[in-house]
Amino acid sequence: MLKSKLFLSVLSGVLLSLSWPTYGFPYLALLAFIPLFFIEEQIRNTSKKPLSKVLLYSYLSFLIWNIATTWWIWNSTAFGAIMAIVLNSFFMSLVWVVYSFSKNHFKYSEHVIFLLPIYWLAFEYFHLDWDLSWSWLNLGNVFASHPYAIQWYEYTGTLGGSWWIIVSNILGFKLLKNLLAGENMLKKTLLSSFSLLLFVFIPLLFSLVIYSNYQEKGKDVEIIVLQPNMDPWNEQFTSPPEEVIDRLIKLSDSLISEKTSFILAPESAIQEGLNESNIFNTSKKQGVSLTMLKQFLIKHPQVQMLIGASTYKFLHEASTTSRTTKGGSIYDEYNTAILVNKKGVEDVYHKSKLVPGPEKMPFKKFLQPLQDFAFDLGGTVGSLGFDTKRKVFYSNDGKIGAAPLICYESIYGGFVAKFVRNGAQLLFIITNDGWWGNTQGHKQHLAYAQLRAIECRRSVARAANTGVSAFINQRGDIIKESSYWTQSALKQNIKANQELSFFSRYGDYFGRVSAFLAVLFLIINFSFLIRKEKNNDSL
Repeated sequence: MLKSKLFLSVLSGVLLSLSWPTYGFPYLALLAFIPLFFIEEQIRNTSKKPLSKVLLYSYLSFLIWNIATTWWIWNSTAFGAIMAIVLNSFFMSLVWVVYSFSKNHFKYSEHVIFLLPIYWLAFEYFHLDWDLSWSWLNLGNVFASHPYAIQWYEYTGTLGGSWWIIVSNILGFKLLKNLLAGENMLKKTLLSSFSLLLFVFIPLLFSLVIYSNYQEKGKDVEIIVLQPNMDPWNEQFTSPPEEVIDRLIKLSDSLISEKTSFILAPESAIQEGLNESNIFNTSKKQGVSLTMLKQFLIKHPQVQMLIGASTYKFLHEASTTSRTTKGGSIYDEYNTAILVNKKGVEDVYHKSKLVPGPEKMPFKKFLQPLQDFAFDLGGTVGSLGFDTKRKVFYSNDGKIGAAPLICYESIYGGFVAKFVRNGAQLLFIITNDGWWGNTQGHKQHLAYAQLRAIECRRSVARAANTGVSAFINQRGDIIKESSYWTQSALKQNIKANQELSFFSRYGDYFGRVSAFLAVLFLIINFSFLIRKEKNNDSL
């Protein structure tokens, strides 16, 4: 019995791993949870303390999955990789424990199994926005490299995909149980087979119809994305600022035309530590990088350049993220996207979805003494300042608006939808992606941008320091891309869409509903538990 449970646990982890982008076969995810259902059922039928064993076996499955798909974090930091993998696996296994716990009080209903998708989606929803947010492995992401299969994400977002995957697993589990039960379950077997086929294939057929007939919307906009290929470990942050900017200007010159509206340069391309009190004031010293860019853009007055920078700003009073100089001055540091034109700096946006550890100290109030041990994935150790508004950057004529997404922000669908509701007709992503080497890290990050294109029906322009830089159309297809770890520039006309998709309008409503229902069911469960304990005491 132990060996069979161990085998099933490993099998589930392997199936999840083999389904994941960009190397995997995503349809394996539609049956990857079935072994865990059998484990949970076996444990409940044979163990007096089932929850601890459910935790153990499910944790093994999710640990295998997390290691196989996100081990590349190790290339940046060993501590960060360990924390991300260990904690994320634990959170996932807790969902399975909560589901098993709930079965204690709904045990007379065969439909109690459908509590799992509610709890899982609630977990994914809460995991989108807290101090330890790491949504890289949300189940709906599994089809990122197969846009033809998930065109309906424009209605549900990736959380709808997570729900589809888990319910498909439930139907597959029921079918397999009926098959194993023998001939007396023939009627149920046929019903289960029919239900599974309909549930899996109707969304796929619906998606294929949309994919085949979708016509891109909006006006053509000519964009250039730059890939300077500065090694972040040995070159980007040690080279003279003018050397980095000169490389960007030469790459731009190779493609720029009178029709070019935007040029995108990667995250942190400017490394001078710009003082935001000065950058908007042309009478003050703005730094060599901005001076060079302004002189270049005077020759191309129709162009706006979006470029990443490290900036800081002095404050009148302390904030939750502020720091203090030796002289007592209070300031905030930012990972910033800057919009530059012939006049100078037009606008700035501060990254808002910060990476736990390098850019945001989790639970800072309690863990401040551990700040020196925060792992570094390429940012500044400690907590950065952030924007509370989802800003939109506009073309020189004010007609085309774009979302200035910085790196990690592009994995959050509901977050990106807020930019679209604020007027973004295009999605611009600036990132580094050089910290992890030539691994699945940068490939998965690019694939997740395809999800954002489908959800919001927005074309994507992506500038990555070391690659892969790319253009993605509104169907989620990569229409042009660079090679990894090469110096290059790409130019493409992409469509600027003004229409709001259903998901852009309503965001992660799947998650909100699931979170409400999960809390409701847990309250019911605990009320049953309290009543049971009172009855036992009265006896």
